[in-house]
Amino acid sequence: MRYLDHAATTPVRPEVLQAMLPFLTSSFGNPSSHHTVGEAAAHALADARSRVAAVLGVRPGDIVFTAGGTEANNLAVKGIVLGTPRAAGAARGHLVTTPVEHESILESAEYLNRLHGIDVTRVPVDERGRVDPDAVAAALREDTALVTVGYANNEVGTVQNVAAIAAVAAARGIPFHTDAVQAAGWLPLRDLGADALSLAGHKLGAPKGTGVLAVRGRIPLEPLLHGGGQERGRRSGTEDVAGAVGFATALELAEAERAESAARVGAIVQDFIARVLAQVPAARLTGDPEHRLPGTASFTFAGTSGEAVLLELERRGVVSSSGSACAAGSDEPSHVLVAMGVASELAQTAVRFTFPHDLAQPLDDVAAAVAASVAAVSGSSTMQRS
Repeated sequence: MRYLDHAATTPVRPEVLQAMLPFLTSSFGNPSSHHTVGEAAAHALADARSRVAAVLGVRPGDIVFTAGGTEANNLAVKGIVLGTPRAAGAARGHLVTTPVEHESILESAEYLNRLHGIDVTRVPVDERGRVDPDAVAAALREDTALVTVGYANNEVGTVQNVAAIAAVAAARGIPFHTDAVQAAGWLPLRDLGADALSLAGHKLGAPKGTGVLAVRGRIPLEPLLHGGGQERGRRSGTEDVAGAVGFATALELAEAERAESAARVGAIVQDFIARVLAQVPAARLTGDPEHRLPGTASFTFAGTSGEAVLLELERRGVVSSSGSACAAGSDEPSHVLVAMGVASELAQTAVRFTFPHDLAQPLDDVAAAVAASVAAVSGSSTMQRS
């Protein structure tokens, strides 16, 4: 079985598990406890925080450990917008984003609008899923509290020019947040100009339920969780020390390997894309062919059913997906593809292949995946006609 759904989740790396093990067994203390067992845990937590900060080029105090990317995104969007002070009589507040963001961003924006009256502007993207920084600039208002644009799209792999967007926001004194969950391990994470950045451990070989929000100390942040005041009052709750250590280990490994793995896997995936487009007449690549994640290849297959293609692929030993795992099971077409101008019927034929950072047998994997795709699309088309 070839697992080509690494954008959904990745296996825990052995080095990560080994690093976590002591804090799941012998060094099990609560880092808030003022005794030797707790202090050992607090030391490990502080060390993990410093290691993550070093990779991202921020201060250790800027790191907030979370339970994953969704919580990090919620904390960034809700926390920054609700934490931004407004003078008496000032406008109610404004958020700028795009229609192709992860559901955790879009639903947070909807929450702010519905319960707090925050205006939300969703700047359109082009047919490749890219947003124009000038269009973001045009959307800014005096009461804009936050701009949030994802670094790399989780469905089609399109990479945004976040540095340019961050500069646009900074010129107006507006905080900029980017969801970098899919970008980590593939793209640089330093010097982006972001005031806040979200990451998820399970995309990097750490366990599910681990994540980070890096947020600069000068940015006001209203906490979502209240209690004992952990994480400098920004995220109450007993910290997952083992998870933090595992996350730091996975992030360091991913960053150390990033340049080599991105070049190697990117070449393999380009070969895969070319073969699929040449051998499957119905195939159309989605997303930006140039500005895209090295490990992502997403297609529509006109005249088929995306779910039928996925079943046929799995029957032939290739596991992939139709897009975001968070939207799996939905009958609605991908909001990302629809925002890119893809017709709803065609959007429902989408299939996403996402390759691992450590792809070791490129010729075998590519040949098998291409052969399975040809057969699966052919089989699905036959079923559609019948």
